[in-house]
Amino acid sequence: MSADSWPVSCQVLIIGAGPAGSAAARWLARAGKDVVMVDQQPLGRDKVCGDGLIPDAHQALERLGLLDRVMARAQRAAHVGCIGPRGGRIDVPGHLAVLPRKVLDEILNLGAQEAGARFIAPARFDAPLEDAQGRVCGARLTVNGESREIQADWVLLATGAVPKALTAAGMCERHTPSGVALRGYVRAPSMVGEIKALEVVWCKPVQPGYGWIFPAPDGSFNIGVGVTDSHRDLAGKGQKKDVNLREIFDAFVRHYPPAQRLMAEGELIGDLKGAPLRCTLKGARWTRPGLLVTGEAAGSTYSFTGEGIGKAMETGLLAAEAVLAHGAEDARVRATYETALRSLQPKYDLYERGNRVNRFPWLADLLIWRAQKSPRLLARMSGVLNETSNPGNLVSLKGLTRLFLE
Repeated sequence: MSADSWPVSCQVLIIGAGPAGSAAARWLARAGKDVVMVDQQPLGRDKVCGDGLIPDAHQALERLGLLDRVMARAQRAAHVGCIGPRGGRIDVPGHLAVLPRKVLDEILNLGAQEAGARFIAPARFDAPLEDAQGRVCGARLTVNGESREIQADWVLLATGAVPKALTAAGMCERHTPSGVALRGYVRAPSMVGEIKALEVVWCKPVQPGYGWIFPAPDGSFNIGVGVTDSHRDLAGKGQKKDVNLREIFDAFVRHYPPAQRLMAEGELIGDLKGAPLRCTLKGARWTRPGLLVTGEAAGSTYSFTGEGIGKAMETGLLAAEAVLAHGAEDARVRATYETALRSLQPKYDLYERGNRVNRFPWLADLLIWRAQKSPRLLARMSGVLNETSNPGNLVSLKGLTRLFLE
């Protein structure tokens, strides 16, 4: 981009063009705001993710007017297949789909541009600009090796789980992630139709976490492992536990026959890739004057399920709505956004309680065994998927007692 065409100012500058940033950009631009969205990577970037679109993602995409475009490219599924350490299985119904993030993020990004947002990439966020009172009023970026500045009424930080941008903006409270994941794509036409559900597998080799196989478009599958509580939190800095994701992935493949067959018969597309996760709306300040943190940078991923796409978009929309509601009234924008996030916090806390299943895989065996005999319990598990049931209740002492009474 030439110096003549560089935008010197905008109303809202969004750093990060993933689901949170693009959702906020589309919502703001459709309302008439002058929006500039920047990202370190160009359009069509890859992103390590399970790629599962569960009901909250469908709802956010529908609000954005992009659900039909996404579903036209996605692989649909009707169930999450929950498989316990002893091989028991229950299929939990839901509105589900799988679409690689490379494609999903491009659809969301183009949707934001279609609404009027300007997109600049590759552009690295270096630091916020501040006025004389210390309020954020834009950002300093590196573009093609040159330093550039953009003035903005508001800056939205939607930079994902890597803490570098959060640290540069003075918003990082925990430098290490809540969990880590490793995934790969395998093309295996011979197994199309055999794995139809989003399969989630709990077993001791992956404790405290789970393995997955999700059917993706074009005869391919997303296979991976996620480990929760991968770092000990020591005075906000954290310390990595003894976690070797590749060894855990290989152990999952050996443990679960469909995974073993998938890796044997299929063709690995590219390399296995790892990524951090930031969960439970913790680890970062949400706001400072002139700046809102949203998406996974704010910890929008659920610790129990590892689901983050829908919640990233939801928090991006909440940030956009706060700006639209109160404009230049800094304190009111921040208070509105923080109140909206706090209203989500109890649900995140409940999903953290549900995370016991990842720590103690035998709980998955118990839940699956009872759900096979109890339509009511299966309905409650479907409610967890649809966010209408409390996952923490399923694994509380009271909830476990109820399992034997239903």
